[in-house]
Amino acid sequence: MFDLTPEQEQIRDLAKDFAKNEVAPGAAKRDAEGKYPAEVIKKLGELGFMGVYVPEEWGGAGMDPLSYILAMEEIAVACASTATIMSVSNSLYCDPILRYGTDDQKARFLKPFASGKQLGCFCLSEPGSGSDSAAMITQAKRVGDRWVLNGTKYWVTNGNEADAALIFAQTDREKKHKGVTAFLVPRDTPGYKIGKLEHKLGINATSTAEITLEDLAVPDAQVLGPVGDGFKVALSTLDGGRIGIAAQAIGIGRASLEASLQYARVRTAFGKPIGDLQAIQFILADMASRVDAARLLAWRAASLKMAGKRYTKEAAMAKLVASEAAMWVATKGIQVHGGYGYTKEFPVERFFRDAKITEIYEGTSEIQRQVIASQLFRELGD
Repeated sequence: MFDLTPEQEQIRDLAKDFAKNEVAPGAAKRDAEGKYPAEVIKKLGELGFMGVYVPEEWGGAGMDPLSYILAMEEIAVACASTATIMSVSNSLYCDPILRYGTDDQKARFLKPFASGKQLGCFCLSEPGSGSDSAAMITQAKRVGDRWVLNGTKYWVTNGNEADAALIFAQTDREKKHKGVTAFLVPRDTPGYKIGKLEHKLGINATSTAEITLEDLAVPDAQVLGPVGDGFKVALSTLDGGRIGIAAQAIGIGRASLEASLQYARVRTAFGKPIGDLQAIQFILADMASRVDAARLLAWRAASLKMAGKRYTKEAAMAKLVASEAAMWVATKGIQVHGGYGYTKEFPVERFFRDAKITEIYEGTSEIQRQVIASQLFRELGD
């Protein structure tokens, strides 16, 4: 169904080699220490992985969305934290600026970020509005020739390291979701403050920060897209982001499967490798099937995006199936390892912890189901 081009195979293989030689060796230590992988991210940028499908003129690798998720899967096999940082850069920061930004905005807020010289973040969720992002209370009021922002954003991945943020705020509360506007804000803007850093179950080598905006003033030149179109920008951005998270989940699931296969070959019980036991074989077969099924859904969604077709439903399906597959496969990976799987001596416990977030961020599994159902009814109406 999918024949990769030589260029797509090349970027996949490049990512695989880099993941094996540069990312995987320090992944467990970075997770244990909660250490941001600065040197790894720098090298990812040099290879073009921080802006895979951003055109070369704007600092990226000039590839396509399928190339992006091929690379994402390989990086996630080695380290979900590194893949998360890469995903935010590509899907949540660079992509909306590429699609909605002016040339001046692309020169300032895209080119150095797609090349990996700087890092961006995406600020949508708030303390009281996660899945219901239209309920945000962060406001941007017009004062003279500026917009003045006040509010607090939560769950900001890359928030502690980001050089700039894409921030969503209410510019007309009476219009609700039609009164949301997107702003591009450099980190050094007065009034931009980094608050609490979260201590998390998984993806511990990433930062998840609270960002507070206190009388933060920005000019019209930093409004991304038309005033009042911020919710549209956010939703379309999340569509693409869900393909990236699907690829990340597939990578985590694949890592669990590969570790379990290796363990089943060397661990013996009742006088033979446990991989010879039908009970273990059935588990491994189901693990592999779920990973492959998720991959096909992700590839389909990426292909639709490449073709310029509607892919909201397909992205939600890919994200839903891949994230729940990752959690299931990671759980079974621990089961295959038995007691050892519950210790930090083996990597499957890290895969288990990292997998869970894929069912939550960029839209919970419940939200994905709502999106899919609404699209089904929309198609029925069409």
